[in-house]
Amino acid sequence: MRPIWTGAIGFGLVNIPVKLYSATESSNLSLDMLDKKDFEAASAKKTKTIEISDFVKEEEISSLYYETPYYLEPDKSGTRPYELLRQALLKTKKVGVASFVMRSKESLAILRPDKDVIVLNRIRFEEEIRETTDLTLPKNTEVKPAELKMAITLIDQLTGKFDISKYKDTYADELLKLIKAKASGKTINVPEMKVVHNKTKDLMEQLKASLEVKRKKAS
Repeated sequence: MRPIWTGAIGFGLVNIPVKLYSATESSNLSLDMLDKKDFEAASAKKTKTIEISDFVKEEEISSLYYETPYYLEPDKSGTRPYELLRQALLKTKKVGVASFVMRSKESLAILRPDKDVIVLNRIRFEEEIRETTDLTLPKNTEVKPAELKMAITLIDQLTGKFDISKYKDTYADELLKLIKAKASGKTINVPEMKVVHNKTKDLMEQLKASLEVKRKKAS
């Protein structure tokens, strides 16, 4: 893999030379098209430093703010301080909040340990998140205690340890099959999607039915 950014992590007075790699296949960020001298002249420190300003608990950051993940790899001279920061983050169960400039744009990010690597996750600024005032949301809607108890029971039944490997991009597989079928001259019948509503509008009945489906699958 080619690094898309090189610089350093500013950990207090400690500078950790690192290289930034895209952690996702879909990302196509590249610095090749940029004249680095132009935007580095604006602020050499900002364009070459991932400056950590705070440490917080990761659960305090809403998922709304998360954007693109990247891997950080230490340069040879930064191996020990890189590992020091990784272990310190693991020990304290904190993430570093940092800012840096990439592609002539300042970004906010968090640095967190993931197995043996430090991951940089770009996060959005507060002003980039829309308010919910324009949405029609339920207000003063009554939820019966029995319904809530049943919903929690359903959640408990569906709760398990998160395993990313069991989630597959089945849509892409089906789309590829259709493309191959069309290329071979086969006739493709497009299924019509219909929204089927539950026969009863009673929440308790729907919850009970959901639990029954889960029990049948388990047996």
